[in-house]
Amino acid sequence: MTRAERIAALKAAAKQRILILDGSWGVMIQKRGLAEADYRGERFKDHAVQLKGDNDILCLTRPDIIAELHDAYFAAGADISETNTFSATSIGQGEYAAQGAVRDINFEGARIARAAADRWTAKEPTKPRFVAGSIGPLPVMLSMSSEVNDPGARKVTFDQVYDAYLEQVRALHEGGVDLFLIETITDTLNCKAAIKAIMDLGDEGYEALPIWISGTITDRSGRTLSGQTVEAFWNSVKHAKPFAVGLNCALGAELMRPHIAELSRIADTLVAAFPNAGLPNAMGEYDETPDETGHMLHDWARDGIVNILGGCCGTTPEHIRHVADEVRGTTPRAVPERAVALRLAGLEPFELA
Repeated sequence: MTRAERIAALKAAAKQRILILDGSWGVMIQKRGLAEADYRGERFKDHAVQLKGDNDILCLTRPDIIAELHDAYFAAGADISETNTFSATSIGQGEYAAQGAVRDINFEGARIARAAADRWTAKEPTKPRFVAGSIGPLPVMLSMSSEVNDPGARKVTFDQVYDAYLEQVRALHEGGVDLFLIETITDTLNCKAAIKAIMDLGDEGYEALPIWISGTITDRSGRTLSGQTVEAFWNSVKHAKPFAVGLNCALGAELMRPHIAELSRIADTLVAAFPNAGLPNAMGEYDETPDETGHMLHDWARDGIVNILGGCCGTTPEHIRHVADEVRGTTPRAVPERAVALRLAGLEPFELA
């Protein structure tokens, strides 16, 4: 299929069923017990900085592992798999002195995922598989000060963040992704820089791709790290006319549900969620079983509040298998039509009646 045909198939599938995203990448890579040599490979054997922990660079040094993980999630029932590029920006890779590899990481990450998706689509033509280009958060924020005694202090400018994201999305596009997933958003202004970078690709002649925006509610307060409520966050990003909007990370399904229900009420597009496998225990591990995750997300599907489901931290292919089994045959959420109004946002939403 051409990319245009894949995008059409993605939109058609979303009308027919609840789509399934893959699960955690970090936990699955950790299970491999990789050594520094795996991260370095031949290309980075003389790199001056330790690379262990830079999971994105495995797209270049251990592409076999990344391909196997895509296969594992597709085999578990995922319709969509993310590229292994969560931190693959010049700013993110700067922590490993690997800025020069950013384009290659994203291009190869997209290419590996594309090959896996195409293999599974050929194997099961009635269930096409899709690739989401993963665009994760940065270790710096535009909305919040980097110095407690200086409210105006920032480590980066908007233009620097924009340029970092533009480099990433160009390479993901060229590598063959079907849509962009801006995920684990803690800072809405960073997200807006990513949105602008994606939109500006059109000025360079790139084909427009769907955008999926996924924020993160960091605790029981119901706000993002930069302080916005769910509705304020939606008002801030709805101008992008995203294919889907949702939440991921930080919370398990039980604590995330009221925030997804609120988003389901107000968002006139698809609503997506990929919660953690519960909250981490004292050892930083996740105890929620695949069966428990599957049952909770089944209730979300039954109650008509979601269109796309998957897993974040702590979830495995077995978690995704249970979720896919639990929601199979369930009618996806109906996208509401909202009255036209002027809706703005600061930390709180504002609507002019």
